[in-house]
Amino acid sequence: MLKSLKEWVLVFIIIGAIMLTGNWIGYDVLPWNALPGIAILIGISLAGLIVHRLLPFQLPSIAYIGIIGLILTIPGMPGAEQIVMYTTEVNLLAIATPILAYAGVSIGRSWFDFVQLGWKTIVIGMFVLLGTFLGSAVIAEVILRFQGII
Repeated sequence: MLKSLKEWVLVFIIIGAIMLTGNWIGYDVLPWNALPGIAILIGISLAGLIVHRLLPFQLPSIAYIGIIGLILTIPGMPGAEQIVMYTTEVNLLAIATPILAYAGVSIGRSWFDFVQLGWKTIVIGMFVLLGTFLGSAVIAEVILRFQGII
């Protein structure tokens, strides 16, 4: 577990640096303003990964991360207002960019496994993405028309 913890911390430091840079360049938030929020998000993520390893339940680690984040930000919880104040300095897209890049690299490392799935998987994936996009567009169209915005 100690080896995994060291790897997680290293990955979080790298991703945190990329998030700081993306938040600064893309959204004009100075790194020292966003650093406490990023540190909090990294701490919550690290705690969720540790809890995932320690508990015998078979829940994904993202569930533990979400639960910890939810509990820490419940109104009235000690420190919740400060956590919310600091994390609002971090833009969502500054978080998503390095995570998606890491996911892309992970897929790229197992390209052989991906190719083994065959061309049918690619076609199905394209249909899933197309269906998700069209479904979202239809729902947005209906709601915006219902509200009289368009």
